Amino acid sequence: RLPLLAMHITQLNRECLLHLFSFLDKNSRKNLAKTCHKLLEVFQDPLLWSLLKFHSPVELKKDNFLLGPALKHLSICWYSERVKLCNIEDWMKNSFQKDFCKRHENTVNDFLLDVCNRCPNLLSLTLSGCGHVTDDCILQLLKNCPKLRSLKLENCVQISDHTLEAVTLHGASLQTLHVDFCRNVTRAGLDRVRAKCPSVMLRADRSGDMIPD
Repeated sequence: RLPLLAMHITQLNRECLLHLFSFLDKNSRKNLAKTCHKLLEVFQDPLLWSLLKFHSPVELKKDNFLLGPALKHLSICWYSERVKLCNIEDWMKNSFQKDFCKRHENTVNDFLLDVCNRCPNLLSLTLSGCGHVTDDCILQLLKNCPKLRSLKLENCVQISDHTLEAVTLHGASLQTLHVDFCRNVTRAGLDRVRAKCPSVMLRADRSGDMIPD
């Protein structure tokens, strides 16, 4: 029988290490990177960060991921009861709730600004339950990420026909557009997108029929 040979993880080449890291979540990648300089270099390799998913605003402020030109697919989806608060009208909130939502708004806007500046090769963006995403944020993303093919917005209450107009002006590469449960999107805005961008697959479940703010 041949003897078993023990191999330390750092003896693997960069390609193998990147493959192993790809199976780990963001926190596990960060923790592993703290163990030695070689694994830190793998953590910092842009090729590792082509896909990012976030499930709470707090995650956007952590240092367990990297934004860069390699990012192709970004998803920000949250559904917790505390985050749902940010999707109701301001007049229904007390002062504590307004302050809570303001902190979320700054966090989300700062993060998306970073994406605009660092991720020009973004191909798909999904935003769900993000009550603080504004028309201007989407406009800047469309301008700075010209390769964007898929834009999916769900229950983003500040999104309006201005975003639809931005799509017609700056969404040259766009193939898929979802604006589900976006109550400030109108039927007229949707019709303009269909007329000006007939090749775009447009979905607008419960949008255009909802009562706007």
